[in-house]
Amino acid sequence: MEVFVITNRSKKKRLPIIIGILGLVAFVAAPFITIYFLNNGNPYHKYLVNKYIPQHLEEAGYTDSDIQWQSYAQPKHTISKDVYHGHYAVTFHDEPDLQYYYGVTKKGKNVVQFCSKHHASGESITTETKHSEKNCIDQFSNR
Repeated sequence: MEVFVITNRSKKKRLPIIIGILGLVAFVAAPFITIYFLNNGNPYHKYLVNKYIPQHLEEAGYTDSDIQWQSYAQPKHTISKDVYHGHYAVTFHDEPDLQYYYGVTKKGKNVVQFCSKHHASGESITTETKHSEKNCIDQFSNR
């Protein structure tokens, strides 16, 4: 009966092989991960937005009957560095032509509404509307 003993020498030979395999896997996976992030956004940002913003809307007194449509939105342009890149788009029943956008701040994880709203015609509106919050922020500031 033979007994195999693992020595320090055999461990030292395996370490470069393991590191090489891990490096190869990372090299091959990097383009796929990059494409996923470009198409779907950062999953952590999506998690934060979907966690905090519906709760904020509920605390603000909005119910499902007030909201016509709500969903996570991944903007294709650069926004404020103070806010996570993913947005949350909301359309209310009493203003079906306006889409409001909300975000989560990086510092404190606070929910903020963006001052810019989008009209169904494609026009961007920054004036105060029915569901505008007083402490809205400009999504294009601090880029």
